Amino acid sequence: MTPDFLVTHSGGFHADELLSSVILTRLYPQAKIIRSRSPEWITRGPDRIIYDVGGDYDADAAIFDHHQRGAPLREDGQPFSSFGLIWKHFGRDYLAAFGLPEAHVEIVHAGFDTSFVLPIDLMDNGALNPSVAGPLAGLTLPVLLETLKPVFDETDPEAEDRGFHTALTIARSFVEARIARSDAKLRAESLVHQAIVDAGDGRILELPMGMPFRPAIIKAGADQLLFVVHPRGKDWCLTTIRREDDGFAARADLPAAWAGLTNADLEAACGVEGASFCHNGRFIAAAKTRQAALAMAELAVVEATAHRLA
Repeated sequence: MTPDFLVTHSGGFHADELLSSVILTRLYPQAKIIRSRSPEWITRGPDRIIYDVGGDYDADAAIFDHHQRGAPLREDGQPFSSFGLIWKHFGRDYLAAFGLPEAHVEIVHAGFDTSFVLPIDLMDNGALNPSVAGPLAGLTLPVLLETLKPVFDETDPEAEDRGFHTALTIARSFVEARIARSDAKLRAESLVHQAIVDAGDGRILELPMGMPFRPAIIKAGADQLLFVVHPRGKDWCLTTIRREDDGFAARADLPAAWAGLTNADLEAACGVEGASFCHNGRFIAAAKTRQAALAMAELAVVEATAHRLA
């Protein structure tokens, strides 16, 4: 099916049909978005995909609503919004069209569904309140997108469509950036895995560039690793490895004597020529050369090991 029209409801817009539109407009760039509740548009037809309106869920007829009685549920009983339905049926094709390698499509599809699509589904169905984000509740993506709606006393009949298309551009940027980042993490995993092999039983992981490294370290069970060294521009970085995805606690901190020092003061504290910076939080340091960064890493390993044995 190659639709001529992508049909969703008129009036106030929400994150679910905006994000659905992101997916569908990449797959069908020639199709025109129609925002309407008129029966002639929200009635199924061979020239259209209808979503978030229409009172039915029938993938064969290309209609994807979730407001009706008997609305579709996920296998675990959680509700779909139109975004979840569109992602379920079109997400893999979207990822292929985005240029992801075939080997990454299923992994990224599942991960994006869990971390990005499901929260939108839950919020749209009232199963998750933005207030769970505490002080950041007003900065969640659905809330921010809806701030682009026209104000209540706007009289321009085109204002809602303008707001929708402005929000669509922003929503597209977030989806594409998130997908690109997920794909990049998979590329990084391969590079980090090889670096772990090269490191053997060592405590220091050297990478060819800055990249996400913790997932691959966890996956490899490389519990011996304490620090990571990699180039950044003309300098080199030395970083710690967080224990958990949430929080900042590290497997080992950089030496306390280095905290907050730069250049000559840091060189004097650690005895390494070329040492240039250590964050006061002791989770990242910098050096002017690879040799200096590795020397700092070795010193950090010695101190961390001594603390563990003490």
